[in-house]
Amino acid sequence: MRATELLLLGLVAWTGIGALGVGVSLRRGERQRVRRGVAWLVGVWVVYLCVLMGVSLGQRQRVVAMGEPQCFDEMCFTVTGAEEVPGFLIRDERRLVRVSVRVTNRGRKAESEGSIRAYLVDEQGRRWEESVGVNGVGLTARVAGGDSVMSEPVFKVAGDATGLGLVFTHGRWQPGMLVIGDSDSLLHRRTVVRLGRRWSGTVGKSAGWRSAVP
Repeated sequence: MRATELLLLGLVAWTGIGALGVGVSLRRGERQRVRRGVAWLVGVWVVYLCVLMGVSLGQRQRVVAMGEPQCFDEMCFTVTGAEEVPGFLIRDERRLVRVSVRVTNRGRKAESEGSIRAYLVDEQGRRWEESVGVNGVGLTARVAGGDSVMSEPVFKVAGDATGLGLVFTHGRWQPGMLVIGDSDSLLHRRTVVRLGRRWSGTVGKSAGWRSAVP
């Protein structure tokens, strides 16, 4: 567990103890202590959130190369390749892009990263979620200790999309949004895996592309 995660846990524990103390003072009718306690709780959280957002706005976006793992505790996710599904052209001029991700469990017992998901972004900032029901093994698959599995999420992207990148996330409403410096934290620029080559963006004329870790 990272130091910033421990800091958040410590703050939450301190808040719980402080709230309990405020509750006791409230039952005793000690209004001055209640006001002082609430002021401390609110003040500390305001300072923490200001630091959180300041770090988020000040840090540059982290760009991860293909083949470089991103780890969340014992579970690691490594993008090993990406390709356009050949010959598949959807009527609304979108394309199917398949991304290969190696999911590795560094621990000793079977585990999974239950809330993780991925989406694609392009140079224009457009975003595409994973197509449900298209891939086989999901990113949230349970993996035996010390073992790895391959997941191949598929995305339907615009025909003119270029400079694609993959982003791993745990969603908005989860503890990571309050961890200082975390990719999922408030206002933070998301960590992105650049998928290498880009196709021409000319619908119906491109033969497709493939990018993979050598």
